[in-house]
Amino acid sequence: MDHVDTAVIGAGVVGLAVARELALRGREVVIIEAGSAIGTGISSRNSEVIHAGLYYPTGSLKAQLCVRGKALLYDYCAARGIAHRRCGKLVVATRSEDLPRLAQLAAAGAAHGVDDLRLLSRAEALALEPALQAVGALLSPSSGIVDSHGLLTALLGDAEAAGAVLALASPVTGGARDGNGWRLRVGADFELGARCVVNAAGLFAVRVAASLGTPAPRLCFARGHYFSLAGRAPFKRLIYPLPVDGGLGVHLTLDLGGQARFGPDVQWLPDTDPAALDYAVDPALGAAFEAEVRGYWPGLPAGALQPAYSGIRPKLSGPGEAAADFRIDCATPGLVNLFGIESPGLTASLALAERVADSL
Repeated sequence: MDHVDTAVIGAGVVGLAVARELALRGREVVIIEAGSAIGTGISSRNSEVIHAGLYYPTGSLKAQLCVRGKALLYDYCAARGIAHRRCGKLVVATRSEDLPRLAQLAAAGAAHGVDDLRLLSRAEALALEPALQAVGALLSPSSGIVDSHGLLTALLGDAEAAGAVLALASPVTGGARDGNGWRLRVGADFELGARCVVNAAGLFAVRVAASLGTPAPRLCFARGHYFSLAGRAPFKRLIYPLPVDGGLGVHLTLDLGGQARFGPDVQWLPDTDPAALDYAVDPALGAAFEAEVRGYWPGLPAGALQPAYSGIRPKLSGPGEAAADFRIDCATPGLVNLFGIESPGLTASLALAERVADSL
């Protein structure tokens, strides 16, 4: 049986950020990934947005790590040449009765340390984005977009340069405490000894924790679909409606080439088996997407939305329940379980890595 100092389970953006941070601190790290490539789960099926930190309760891990992670991520992208753009975002109210909710978001963001938010009148919002329909908006200048594949590649490169090793097609199928460390079963018959283990397995984090004989919470899955726009959108910034139950509403995001996509919606899934999840996008959903988008962009051409992709969010709260925070569980010696790492997990990834490394 081989032995390492630390095994990181999962090679998504959070797992790679953790592995990089630990390797840079001088620890011997092996990254164990069940898939055949890095970042094939949650990390490759999202909006690629760098969030400012508006939506989360004051003092929550999401609020703290989003704000800290945003600063780290912008600096990291600039230093490593990772494509990104601080394009800004407008959160819009389309009814006058929703204006107080914009003010609440602004106050929450300010309480988290987001100090550049500005409430806009209808005229001010339309001066920035003339195609918009809104009675008011909240401007978030520090929101942006990032090339998630470039970020994943850079994180892995840094980790490997600091001595970390990546093992692909290596699912963790079980494990147990072994003296002062852990004995992991990888695949059908390989065993790996590790003094410390970080479970950053995303959709599979609860299953991995259970296989290690450690407590795990209930996990709910919410699928979000995305549609792409045929042609160019007349927007320079990200456009978000007000948040909805389970998500941030069907918003307009831009890729680094300026192409627009819309999503995600929220579809709660009854299946709790992460290996059986369906990522298909039903073209029939396009009509509902068009109706949502026309709430803030009445000029959307008919039939301009095309099915793109979908992603699954691992949630610690279900439909109708208050949104749950990230969970960083360190109760078992030598083990850190990361549960419910959904949005803003990409933005928070480098700050999550600091927090995990400090806990080991």
